[in-house]
Amino acid sequence: MAGPSTIFTEMVSTTLRNSAKDVADNVSKHNALLNILKKKGKLITLDGGTEIQIPLEYAENGTYTRYAGFDTLNTNASDIATSAKYDWAQIALHVVSSGAEIRKNSGRSQMINLVKTKKANALKTAANNFSIDAYSDGSLANQIGGLAQIIQTNGQGTVGGIPSSTWAFWRNKFREIAGSNAYTSATLKQEFNGLWLPLNRGADKPDLVVLSHDFYSVYEAGEQQLQRYMDADLAESGFANIKYKSANVIFDDNANFTTTAEKGYFLNTDYLYIAQHKDAQWSQDEEKKPINQDAVVIPYYWMGNMVCSNRSLQGVLLDAA
Repeated sequence: MAGPSTIFTEMVSTTLRNSAKDVADNVSKHNALLNILKKKGKLITLDGGTEIQIPLEYAENGTYTRYAGFDTLNTNASDIATSAKYDWAQIALHVVSSGAEIRKNSGRSQMINLVKTKKANALKTAANNFSIDAYSDGSLANQIGGLAQIIQTNGQGTVGGIPSSTWAFWRNKFREIAGSNAYTSATLKQEFNGLWLPLNRGADKPDLVVLSHDFYSVYEAGEQQLQRYMDADLAESGFANIKYKSANVIFDDNANFTTTAEKGYFLNTDYLYIAQHKDAQWSQDEEKKPINQDAVVIPYYWMGNMVCSNRSLQGVLLDAA
């Protein structure tokens, strides 16, 4: 006969039968940026490597030649490509229950309630913490490099192993509002315009603007009559949004992107990805029983990073004063 701990493990495995999918879905449902990246197919799966390598095109083909008659043509090799290399970051999440807790809830209905509570807590923990990481500068130990690391307030930084001080093509755009809290809904839109134009390259343009609460509320106040133009798909997913030109405008709230952040990211999500290892996508491992504790531990593992293949088409607006 199966003991209480075995039943607990079986129930966790059953209610999270597609555990990677359940946790990943909850993470993306909790965060508009991740939700959009997922829907655009920007979650990429890799099968290994010492680093996450993302190919870049940083220069044009130098053989383009206008010529007439017997002019000499340029057949020299063109050095047009390089790679950004991002470190792997790892996350572990555990569904844990003590032996006493399991035995006290050994009846089927009590065990179901216990498992539901543990599952809900695990899903919420993954969603909340990965949302923080998605906007982070990667400064915490073993943290992924989020938007604040990829898109820096001075356009510089070493990202993906490439120093922007040396390679100008790898600098993101930035714009700082003059004064301190001096913007209005009218002037904020002008600031948007000033950052938008440098981020356009033919048909390439930002498709998502992520604002902190203060920027969002001021911008929204000037767009009240246009809210019917919000993106229906985002709204259906539960995320408040309005439009700026062709881009969706959203706000986000987590520990690194608070109501006083006064920051807005202008994102071209065609060049942003969540890279993850095929064997660690919130994947469930076998049950563990500590040798010095009366407990059951069911681990879930994630391994990857947020990566960018074109920083020059990403921008940040800030009121830093």
